[in-house]
Amino acid sequence: MHERKALPALTVSAIGVVFGDIGTSPLYALKEIFNGHHPIPVTPDNILGILSLVFWAIMLLVSFKYVAIIMRADNRGEGGSLALLALVSEHAKGRNLSWILTMLGVFAAALFYGDSMITPAISVLSAMEGLEIVAPSLSPFVVPATVVILTGLFFIQRRGTGAVGLFFGPIMMLWFAVLGLLGIIHVIENPAVLAALNPLFAFNFVVGHPTLAFLALGSVVLAVTGGEALYTDMGHFGRFPIRLAWFGFVLPALVLNYFGQGALLLQSAESIRNPFYLLAPEWALLPLVVLATVATVIASQAVISGAFSVARQAVQMGLLPRMQIVHTSGAAEGQIYVPFTNWTLYLAVIGLVIGFRNSSNLAAAYGIAVTGTMMIDTILIGFVMVLLWRWHWALTLLVAGPLLLIDIAFFSANAIKIPEGGWFPLAVGLVSFTVLTTWRRGRRIIRHETAAQTIPMDFFVNSVGDVHRVSGTAVFMTSSSDGVPAALLHNLKHNQILHDRVVLVTVLTTDTPTVEEAERVSVAELGNGFLRIVIRYGFMESPDVPGALKLCEPMGITFDMMETTFYLSRETIVPAARKHFAQWRAHLFKLMTKNATSATDFFKIPSNRVVELGTQLVI
Repeated sequence: MHERKALPALTVSAIGVVFGDIGTSPLYALKEIFNGHHPIPVTPDNILGILSLVFWAIMLLVSFKYVAIIMRADNRGEGGSLALLALVSEHAKGRNLSWILTMLGVFAAALFYGDSMITPAISVLSAMEGLEIVAPSLSPFVVPATVVILTGLFFIQRRGTGAVGLFFGPIMMLWFAVLGLLGIIHVIENPAVLAALNPLFAFNFVVGHPTLAFLALGSVVLAVTGGEALYTDMGHFGRFPIRLAWFGFVLPALVLNYFGQGALLLQSAESIRNPFYLLAPEWALLPLVVLATVATVIASQAVISGAFSVARQAVQMGLLPRMQIVHTSGAAEGQIYVPFTNWTLYLAVIGLVIGFRNSSNLAAAYGIAVTGTMMIDTILIGFVMVLLWRWHWALTLLVAGPLLLIDIAFFSANAIKIPEGGWFPLAVGLVSFTVLTTWRRGRRIIRHETAAQTIPMDFFVNSVGDVHRVSGTAVFMTSSSDGVPAALLHNLKHNQILHDRVVLVTVLTTDTPTVEEAERVSVAELGNGFLRIVIRYGFMESPDVPGALKLCEPMGITFDMMETTFYLSRETIVPAARKHFAQWRAHLFKLMTKNATSATDFFKIPSNRVVELGTQLVI
């Protein structure tokens, strides 16, 4: 739990990290609606109708759905699609819908990667496009400058962002203050724009121009992208600081800026070429470009950090193979760096900037991943309402039903942009989903094959009485908490000896983000010098086997690392024609297995105390 005395600091920090994505949307949202791939005529009625749609989309999808409803569904304080999946799965075990919910959650995580590639590209590119307003002759430098800034951002990831993060909050507070100030100046000049707060303007626009309204929804969603981050980052700051920051500071600043842009368009339809930057007086343009660039870099940093967290959660939940995870801070557990994720994102982001070349083209690719994630979140929260909160089905339908209809409308409007760029996040999502499910399915088959070949532990313990024993401790890492590990059988077969103490260690990941230290380790005496130790970690934690073994000391079980040998099984996957696993997926699984980080590094086991024994598995 977060201390109340830290509320001001938490609120400022939340402003710096949580709201970067949605906070930079004013750079391109209205411009794309009126001047994008499906432009809406810039007329007073259309301006007020669109502003009303934007305002009520923010209120319904962000304020009501995420802040008021979904943020209540925390998994021991943590949020995000995978945390929500773990929460739902825990209460859906044994039901027929468990598999469907799991696939929905996995697909939401897969779509996140598509979103995390587009967000840095469109945010920084749209900020740099302010150079065209400062001086049209600078137009050729927009893309190169964007590439340089993003390259620098990805290259500093391995150094950690703790020190830089201290400045995020104040800078983003300045950004939102500037958003509000620029907006309110024009709202005061043309207060008639405030009429758009009336939802009738949105209703009349939809009824009067159904085709235009449907096309507009595909871009209106740009104003709410990043709304899901409020839930995803809840574990870092707590529910109350995020709500306080949203309603007390961020929401008013965003609404004022959008309405300020609307007031400017009512005065001058020509301002649609870049209504955000044209809010500012000419002398303030260059400083505003600099501030916008810094704000978009901060927003990109938050998305990249989120991608690292999702990667670690996916590894812990058995959706990805072990990969290198570097802790960049000794004090903050959440500050991690995942090299593979970082460089994959970097190549994709730079490819997007060079390939699409401007924010309008990228906007066509944006939205489909966000609306897909939002739609899945609504479905999952509907099950939380029924399974966890015990709401009556009628109340669930009354609350979640309209939200799902809105999500479907936004998703459908974005679906028509698939040929124009929306295919990219879908393709990334599909590839990610295939990888995640292939690994999950492959590991399940491996466990099944291993279990079929294993020997019951009690039989083994009772049958090794005559085997020669040597001094020391042998620790056998095994994914199964039952049966004899393959490495133990291989060691006995080839060396024909056993250590005085043989410890079978299994590391399990729970459905909760963290595990209390008192519940970390459980020990079972198997007799004849054999012990079974089960170590539990939450899906937000990184395993440390030697560290966990020290927790056995109060039970009278000590481990001297110089007298302990760790035995690991190195699996060699042999793809074979099996009905339950397609040949191409078997080969993909084999490739992923070969490129997984070694168990020695992942579990923080001293490399000079490890013996690896090979085993061949046919799948």
